[in-house]
Amino acid sequence: MPNFAISNDQAVAALRARRPVISVDTKKKELVGHYKNTGREWRPKGDPIEVLTHDFPDPEVPKAVPYGIYDIGENKGWVNLGMSGDTAEFAVQSIREWWRYMGKPRYPKARRLLICADSGGSNGLRRMRS
Repeated sequence: MPNFAISNDQAVAALRARRPVISVDTKKKELVGHYKNTGREWRPKGDPIEVLTHDFPDPEVPKAVPYGIYDIGENKGWVNLGMSGDTAEFAVQSIREWWRYMGKPRYPKARRLLICADSGGSNGLRRMRS
């Protein structure tokens, strides 16, 4: 089994060389629609936003799948929203979009990109084997 772990030393070396280093992860899937959500939003008295009383998923509306990309050297984040699923193609496309809009302008001379990923959750090795 190959070892894909990236050491902290590799990230530090890349950052010192002014090469891009990103951390990537799929975030919690969210229901799309007017569902109740904990938290507060201040509204004028007597002007509430109506929401559904239960958060039962609507089979007609897919869940939003946020994929986060954090540029460690610039301390900036990027979130790509999809509605398909947490797939390798979605991850690659998210990184591609980050590169197009944020990475390339910030690192115009870069020829390498260090990607740090935890491979947990739905991307875990055990799930890939089954």
